Amino acid sequence: MPSYAELHCISNFSFLKGASHPEEMVERAKTLGYRAIAITDECSVAGIVRAHVAAQAAGIQLIIGSEFQLEEGTRFILIAKNRSGYGYICNLISTARRRAPKGDYYLSYKHFVETENNCIAIWLPGNESLEEARTKVVPWLKHYFENQVWIGFNQLLLNHEQKQTHMLEQLSQSTMIPLVAIGSAHMHIRTRRMLRDTIHAIRMKKTIKNSGFNLPPNGENYLRNIDTIKNLYPLPLITETLTIAKQCTFKLNTLKYEYPKEIIPSGITATQHLRTLIHKGLAWRFPKGPPQKVQLLIERELSIIHELNYELYFLTVFDITDYARSQGILFQGRGSAANSAVCYVLGITEVDPNRSAMLFERFISKERNEPPDIDVDFENDRREEIIQYIYNKYGRDRAALAAAVVTYRPKSAFRDVGKALGLNLEQVNRISKNFSWWDQQSSRTDRLKEAGFNPDNKIIQQLIHITQELSGFPRHLSQHVGGFVISQSPLTQLVPIENANMKDRTVIQWDKDDLAVLGLLKIDILALGMLSAIRRSLNLIGHWHHKPFTISDIPSEDPAVYEMISKADTIGVFQIESRAQMSMLPRMKPKCFYDLVIEVAIVRPGPIQGGMVHPYLERRQGKKPITYPSTAVKQVLERTLGVPIFQEQVMQLAIVAAGFTPEEADQLRRSMAAWKRQGGLGHFEKKLINGMRLRGYSEVFAKKIFQQILGFGEYGFPESHSASFALLVYISSWLKRHEPAAFTCALLNSQPMGFYAPSQLIQDAQRHNVMILPVDILLSHHECHLAHIPNTSKPAIRLGFNMIKGLSTKAAHNIIAHRAEHLTVDQIVRLAKLNKKDIHVLTKSDALLSSIGDRHQANWWANGLDLNPPELFRNLPDTQESINLSKTTLGENIVADYQSLGFSLREHPLSLLRTELNKRKILTAQRIKTLRNRKSARIAGIVTSRQRPSTSSGVVFVTLEDETGYTNVVIWHRIASEQRQVLLNAKLLGVTGHIERDGQVIHLIAKKLVDYSPLLGKLVTTSRNFH
Repeated sequence: MPSYAELHCISNFSFLKGASHPEEMVERAKTLGYRAIAITDECSVAGIVRAHVAAQAAGIQLIIGSEFQLEEGTRFILIAKNRSGYGYICNLISTARRRAPKGDYYLSYKHFVETENNCIAIWLPGNESLEEARTKVVPWLKHYFENQVWIGFNQLLLNHEQKQTHMLEQLSQSTMIPLVAIGSAHMHIRTRRMLRDTIHAIRMKKTIKNSGFNLPPNGENYLRNIDTIKNLYPLPLITETLTIAKQCTFKLNTLKYEYPKEIIPSGITATQHLRTLIHKGLAWRFPKGPPQKVQLLIERELSIIHELNYELYFLTVFDITDYARSQGILFQGRGSAANSAVCYVLGITEVDPNRSAMLFERFISKERNEPPDIDVDFENDRREEIIQYIYNKYGRDRAALAAAVVTYRPKSAFRDVGKALGLNLEQVNRISKNFSWWDQQSSRTDRLKEAGFNPDNKIIQQLIHITQELSGFPRHLSQHVGGFVISQSPLTQLVPIENANMKDRTVIQWDKDDLAVLGLLKIDILALGMLSAIRRSLNLIGHWHHKPFTISDIPSEDPAVYEMISKADTIGVFQIESRAQMSMLPRMKPKCFYDLVIEVAIVRPGPIQGGMVHPYLERRQGKKPITYPSTAVKQVLERTLGVPIFQEQVMQLAIVAAGFTPEEADQLRRSMAAWKRQGGLGHFEKKLINGMRLRGYSEVFAKKIFQQILGFGEYGFPESHSASFALLVYISSWLKRHEPAAFTCALLNSQPMGFYAPSQLIQDAQRHNVMILPVDILLSHHECHLAHIPNTSKPAIRLGFNMIKGLSTKAAHNIIAHRAEHLTVDQIVRLAKLNKKDIHVLTKSDALLSSIGDRHQANWWANGLDLNPPELFRNLPDTQESINLSKTTLGENIVADYQSLGFSLREHPLSLLRTELNKRKILTAQRIKTLRNRKSARIAGIVTSRQRPSTSSGVVFVTLEDETGYTNVVIWHRIASEQRQVLLNAKLLGVTGHIERDGQVIHLIAKKLVDYSPLLGKLVTTSRNFH
């Protein structure tokens, strides 16, 4: 029986065409006994790395290629014979993609200039006549691909194939071009036909029923068994597949990557340049001379960096951060890079190696054959400057963002599949609306029942089946949040580049996981809103006090800051403003910077799942003794009271207590992150427990440590990462404590960010005695700013035009530019060339209150305003007659405030409802805080956030807001499931339950939920929902 190589496979990375994952294609080919398989997605290699991983695991040859269709209609496959051929295909894909909008490509005969003999071309016959094929298509292919051309011969059991077979045989004989068998597989098994037809209909924006002849006529384009292939194709054509496969020697893991070299001054090596920069950095970081500990760390790290040839990587990152520093852009390196003394001395990170326990192997390991990963956060508002610097320095052909693969989730899958199956828009919306962000695949039937659909209906059963298959399928390529790939030679020889949706952005066709598999350099240029907020705060403080104010002016270890943090007064503060963190703070009561490092790390899935939180708190609070089984373990765990909280500690324990080498400990750390998906911790468990027993530790202690390691599989923080974040925690806490007006003003100007919307930030500022002044057409700036108020030296916050929904930035700047003391509002509006929409938005926001009057009066004025008076009268004051209109009521104003701004500076909406709520025996948030443990209570509040963490076993945490503050509600899984619609949809939620109190930490445990939203009338509120 002959073997076979499939040379034409379309995976689901030919978006909405292929109906199988690349891995499924590869694994199925191996099962069927194929010699090789080619993945040939259309103008793409986006799925090829996944296929490569699967092929290596299965032990089957992977052939790399791509399908193209020219504007003239000619279709063909290009297959890479070697590295040069692969580079040619990547460059061709890049050229075609860069000529077209995102998601499309453009390629024509005229775009081919030079011949290429490192690729094999397989023509895919379409509707061409014999004459056209003989005189045009085939000669063109033979010319440009130097006789490395075959004619694809397909047998999909279609009516026209017999006639086409005769034509192709004639063509082959007359042109001396061989025929080769191809299967044109779009799915790995025949049973994916329903899914294939559905995604084709989705792509064409039609229903399956109305797609007609646009759909493939049968289900034969799948990977068929070799017996079937033997019966369908002549043996010589099958043999040709193996001939082609034998010529294809290129393997993806042979790609070689070169770091950019222009960052090295001429005449010296990368090693010399790095050492020069480090010498300068040591003098900058340690003016009195570096401590011996730091010098030893530097030399050890430099030795490993040189051995692994990573100097250029560090120099590239340094160049980027050095540019940011020169432009006054705040940034901070974080993640495992903060374990590097070299990164600290170069100014990339801020974690002092002399004050921290560094573990360089967490960052770079000789045994780990991949480059280090340095994440750098930049100010959110100024990151684009860094991105354009990279593009300008290295060119578009050498720098691009990594891709992010956007996949189908249940909600989007139901929506698209429902349309394809012929459900009307109302039905599709009803289904989609009924899915929440936390719903899993297993709950789909229940959600459909709730939406009023019968799961036994044939179409609904098809809907469920197809969405299950479609979930997780790639939809399109987006851009990674900031992962840049930079190379010495053109990237298009390594991976194709295509246009992103955003202007002036380009992305490669691989995501971060693909890059990691192939060991390619990625530098994460990330945006962090808090850095923008800190920068704005510093500028506001400096401007208010008439002298520069920098981070270095913030004193360290301020007791007042820790007192505020210990009370969980942390709304707006970086990292410790979440529900979980605010519940932990009064228990932990941080007193120093290292407590903040622990706080950042301990409220994470890793320590929670590993059972580290309660033991740590009990020891910290003196409820349990702090003990260590040995001096070696004490050295590792003493700083966290004998409980492993950081990833580095787990690695260090494996080294000192179980005899692991640093490289083995790093392998353990990497396995920890993947064990839930892939398993693979078994041999580590044996080695760890045996190693500990051999060194005199008890089996109980050894197994306990291993269980904690398993917990870290649920995402534990490295200490270095926590230390980086803790710096921002302290800085933002100091700003909140000592400069609340500037800090809140900066947060408002940095939205959206964090857990809290402007409404909550403003209410929190008011509780801290910060005066908030409304938007005013005569006084506001574009952004919120600090304003002077009589009889006090404290600044107030004047809200900016940026708070008004729907007002364009251009309109705001035009108002400011044409504002002058002697001009009336009418004249300002005309000079600023505001349109009717801008004026309407301003009146709705109440920004004309001080100049025109309340909303009724402002609307009257706006409706009578002539925006284009004759030239003679254009600069004269308006002569509208005043009219006595009824005053806008408080309720009307609050509703209008929320519609225009998302908040109100007037009374809280619930203060207007308090009489009605009192009748229902509903308590305020302030009253709830006075109740004893286990006391029954009833409360109602506007829903400001819902959170369902992955570690919560289905528990939902809800925050309710009323006129006196916030109440934290815990809703157990049973109640959340039984009253799901109320939980998801209520704007004003009522909760009956009992108090759970632990010191200052108070929760209401829900027993019953009630939707009081109708009481809000026209008031529109929003909540922020989190995983």
